[in-house]
Amino acid sequence: MRFGMPWPGRDIGREAERAGVGAFCAGEFADHDAYLTVADIVANTEHALAGPAVAYAFARTPYAHATALRQLHGQAPGRLFLGLGSAAFRINRDWLGVPGERPVDRIAETVAAVRTWLHAENGEPVRYSGEFYELDADVRAPVLGRLDIPVLLAAFNTRMARTAGRVADGVIGHGLFTGSWWNDVVRPSVERGRTGTARPLEHGWIITAVDDGAPERAVADARRMIAFYLTVKTYDPFVAHHGWQEPVARLRTAFRAGDTEGMAKAVTDEMVSEIALCGTTADAKEALVRRGGSLPRDVGYFAPPSFMVSRRRRSAYARASLGLVGAVAAAD
Repeated sequence: MRFGMPWPGRDIGREAERAGVGAFCAGEFADHDAYLTVADIVANTEHALAGPAVAYAFARTPYAHATALRQLHGQAPGRLFLGLGSAAFRINRDWLGVPGERPVDRIAETVAAVRTWLHAENGEPVRYSGEFYELDADVRAPVLGRLDIPVLLAAFNTRMARTAGRVADGVIGHGLFTGSWWNDVVRPSVERGRTGTARPLEHGWIITAVDDGAPERAVADARRMIAFYLTVKTYDPFVAHHGWQEPVARLRTAFRAGDTEGMAKAVTDEMVSEIALCGTTADAKEALVRRGGSLPRDVGYFAPPSFMVSRRRRSAYARASLGLVGAVAAAD
């Protein structure tokens, strides 16, 4: 597994690449754009992989996704990947102003349409016909040429994982993923959908909070992050798979009451052990070795908790996670 990080900014990012970090990713939200962040990554690194993990698939047209990647490719040839996520129904409808229905079918077609633009050759029309997109472009300028940039899908539940196996080059796992969820649910679903011969790529976020000076606080931050994620009912199959219905019911009750400490207390030690890397550096290294093949096979992004955690503390977690780089080989 290659050690990766969500982009921590230029100073820590440069330090991280020198320390052996081999990939950086960019998420997005109302205050940060995935492609602008990837531009910052490629401008301030030399060798590491870079890409959205993830970009909102329906916030942009396939043309806009592909054009951004073409421009970035000029600065970082061979270093890019594209991670797409369908986003929640309400984000699509209420934030982005686009249809939220049938996200799995829509994202499958988005992958095909983005690839149509990425694979376009000079002098040939760019054509795609589907239910959601119709392309018929005659680009009369020598600006195209095939780019084989891997496209990955954020796949949590079985149907999206099957779709990733069928239409994409791999998956991006959520920060909640456990070894059991990878091995018993996601990987078999990807295989059921798989049509090609190449092994699907696996990237994944890993909740990581390391603080040798205050390990209890790091564990508490990891608990709050786990609790916040599990307030989302989309993840109920994951909860049922692990038999965690009772603690999740408690943390959702606390969430509705605005009780963030109650949310964290509802997260069990088992949940922390199965999901996060947290505590001291030694604790996190031990967890890496113990979890072994239950982590994403290709790139694991050691992601600081963000729920109720300041930017300054997230930066401290990012720098502290560099102490885990040497443990990755032991976890392979």
